[in-house]
Amino acid sequence: MAELLKEIYNEAFFEQLTGKLKTEYPHFPERAFLELVYADDWEALALKQRMRRITESLRSALPADYREALSILKRTAVDSRGLPYMLYPDFVERYGLEDPEASIEALALFTRYSSSEFAVRPFIVRYPSLMLEQLKVWAANPDEHVRRLASEGSRPRLPWAMALGEFKRDPRPILELLELLKEDESEYVRRSVANNLNDIAKDHPDLVLDTARKWYGQHPHTDWIVRHGCRGLLKRCDPEALRFFGFVPAEAIEVRGLTVAPEAVRIGASALMGFTLVNHGEESARLRIEYGIDFVKANGRSSRKLFKLSEKTYAPGACAVSFSHSFMQLTTRKHYPGEHGLAVIVNGSEKALVPFCLHEEL
Repeated sequence: MAELLKEIYNEAFFEQLTGKLKTEYPHFPERAFLELVYADDWEALALKQRMRRITESLRSALPADYREALSILKRTAVDSRGLPYMLYPDFVERYGLEDPEASIEALALFTRYSSSEFAVRPFIVRYPSLMLEQLKVWAANPDEHVRRLASEGSRPRLPWAMALGEFKRDPRPILELLELLKEDESEYVRRSVANNLNDIAKDHPDLVLDTARKWYGQHPHTDWIVRHGCRGLLKRCDPEALRFFGFVPAEAIEVRGLTVAPEAVRIGASALMGFTLVNHGEESARLRIEYGIDFVKANGRSSRKLFKLSEKTYAPGACAVSFSHSFMQLTTRKHYPGEHGLAVIVNGSEKALVPFCLHEEL
């Protein structure tokens, strides 16, 4: 995916970028800038490497004074939107760490048009007390993008970003921040708050469950955040999380006739899977149903990954369930031939398991 995304930095983009910069800074050396960008290894660079190359080339092409260079970027920010222009926050991250006053203001501006979620993190590490107060100020900002920055930028385990080790060890300051956002009117912000909770739950599940108990039932927006923020715990079949959301042990539930078709599944193809769910109880049961596949890894061992099937109430009696699963090769998951396993998990309890073989592509 990143190999395709990196092509956002193409000729049309640079024509647009240099045009904006020359409008605000007529002495911008376009030719020298592009020569720095298109060094010999440009084609081999990944997305973030290309972004950093552009950032470093801008530093050479703009005025030597950081604040003067930053001012030029700020004046073009309103027309510099989306993923490609995350290079503006990257410029702040790379060159503004020694000037927090100017840099923090710029990050709040740039995040309105792209996102400063990666660039803010070195400032949190360098200036923890200052940034915790700033994050609280941002949490009250009228712009949803700035409020989201308060949550997204402080996630302990933000993907593709530097980890915030201090918050991984003690996330309580972040939970205080999330308190300010737990009823936010913006879904964009609420989703970030939930993702932050989900990050925290990986290291401190009990703390997140305590927070869930405190927050749940106060506001519909907060209830959604709690549920989405605990999704990792539910996926890991954490017994306390399952009980909190009403998924009691499914003792009256049986899974019959679990099958995989065709019998010889090929890498690159899809398989049809199915079973019959039987509720032997006299009352309806609220069930979270997942299927797990024990994937063969490169070393020959297997590792299970869970996939959610449904989460609803099932009446007494039998119910047929069918679904398909693709074994296409992905950048995030490579398939290997060998004996795999298909399991059905109901409310955290494995109810059925069958082996099946995955074969090489034809």
